[in-house]
Amino acid sequence: MKTKFQPVLLLIVCILASACPLLAHHGNASYDTSKSVTIKGTVLQYIWANPHVFLRVEATDENGNKVPWVIEAQNAVTQASSGWTKSMFKPGDQVTIEATPAKNGRPIARFKGRIFINGQEFKAS
Repeated sequence: MKTKFQPVLLLIVCILASACPLLAHHGNASYDTSKSVTIKGTVLQYIWANPHVFLRVEATDENGNKVPWVIEAQNAVTQASSGWTKSMFKPGDQVTIEATPAKNGRPIARFKGRIFINGQEFKAS
């Protein structure tokens, strides 16, 4: 009787072990969660998709240079449950976004805190 369950148990362990790397994708390892940046600029593109929703924003840095930022959100289902819509951002919208910056210093961030679109406040999920 014991030997009948061993192959099934081995199969279950193999399936669970192979699924573990999938969970690692959803970490914040590339973001510096101890910091926060405020990005003010113009929406270039809004990508409502899975596995993540993205916003491209052109901001101006302290030297007056244009900097294209990419800001990442959760998946579309999670964003929709937080009140977001696929038409929430439009090219040309003026936005102010609180975000967690990338550790490597590149203009990449993850939504955090408050979002203002043309002066109207929204919540990041």
